[in-house]
Amino acid sequence: MFGYRFIKFQPSEYVLKYRNGKIVKEGPGLSFFYYAPTTSIVVVPVGSVDAPFIFEEVTSDFQTVTVQGQITFRIVDQKKMVELLNYTLDIKGKGYVSDDPQKLSQRVINIVRVLTKKNLESLQLKDAIKSSEVLAMGILNAIRQYEEIDWLGIEILGLSILAIFPNKETARALEAQAREQILKKADEAIYERRNASIDQERRVKENEFNTEIAIENKKKQVRETQLEAERAVQQKQNELKDEQLNFETSLEEKRKALIELTVQNSKAKADAKAYELSAIMKALEGTDSNVIQSLASIGMQPNKLIALAFQGLADKAEKIGQLNISPDLLQELTKGSK
Repeated sequence: MFGYRFIKFQPSEYVLKYRNGKIVKEGPGLSFFYYAPTTSIVVVPVGSVDAPFIFEEVTSDFQTVTVQGQITFRIVDQKKMVELLNYTLDIKGKGYVSDDPQKLSQRVINIVRVLTKKNLESLQLKDAIKSSEVLAMGILNAIRQYEEIDWLGIEILGLSILAIFPNKETARALEAQAREQILKKADEAIYERRNASIDQERRVKENEFNTEIAIENKKKQVRETQLEAERAVQQKQNELKDEQLNFETSLEEKRKALIELTVQNSKAKADAKAYELSAIMKALEGTDSNVIQSLASIGMQPNKLIALAFQGLADKAEKIGQLNISPDLLQELTKGSK
C-alpha cells in the first residue's frame, strides 16, 4: 500500500538494503518493510554453487579431447561481488533486474577452460586421457590464485574432472591399439602358460627319472650290501675251513708224531726184547734142549704141559708101538683145556 512492502529472505541469502545510494541494512536472512520507490534491495546467494562444464581442447600432439567436469564455489565477499555484477531485485522482489547473476557461473567456467587449455597443451593424448586427477589438482591450485576470482570475492570449494575422452575416430583407433595390445598380452599369456605347462611336465619327468635313478641306486646299494655280506660269510667260512684244515693238519701231524713215537717205542721194545732174547740165548748157548724145554715148562698151565707131552709123543711116534688113551683121560684133558 502506497509503495510500502514487506519482504523476507532465506538464511542462504545475503541482503544489502540501499536507500539513497547508501547501505542502511545488511546481513543474511533479513526480513523488513521497505518503501519501494526509494529503496533498492541487493540479494547475493551465500550458498555453494555447482557449475558443470564440458568443452573441447587440443593436446600437444594436436588431438582433440573433450573435458567434462564440475566446479564448486561460493561468494564470500558480497560487497566485491555487487561492485562488479548487478544482484539488485526488481521492484516486485521476484527476480533480478539483470542477467548478471546467471553470468557468474560462466565466468568461472571460462577461467577453468583457460587453465585447462594451458595444462593440456603440455600433454599428449594418451597422457591427457589418464591425467584427470592430476589435471583437476593443477587447475584447482591455479584458479585459487587467479586474480579475477579474488576480484569477484569468490571462494573455490572444489573442482573435479569427470572424464577426458578423445573423438570417436581417435577413440576407435586407441581401442584398436589397446585391443591389439590386450590380444598380444593374451597370446603372451597363453604362450607363457604353455611354456609353464611344458616346464612343469619337464620337471615332473625329471622328478620321475630322478626317482628311478634313486631307486636303482638304492637297489645297487642293497645288492652291494648283500654281496658284501656274502663275501663276509664266504670269508668267514674260508677262515673256518682254514682253521679246520690247520686243526686237521696239526692233528695229523700230532698223529704222525704219535705214530712215529709209537713206532720208536715199539722198536725200542723190540730192540729191548731182542736184546733180552739175545742175552738169554747167549746164556743158554751150549745147554741141552731138554733142559731148556724143562725150564720153559716151569709154571706152565696143565693143558699146555699135556700139549707138550703129546708133542713129545708125536716126535717119538716111530718108537711107540701102540698108545691107548682111555675116554676118562681124554675127558679130563678136555676139561683141562676148557
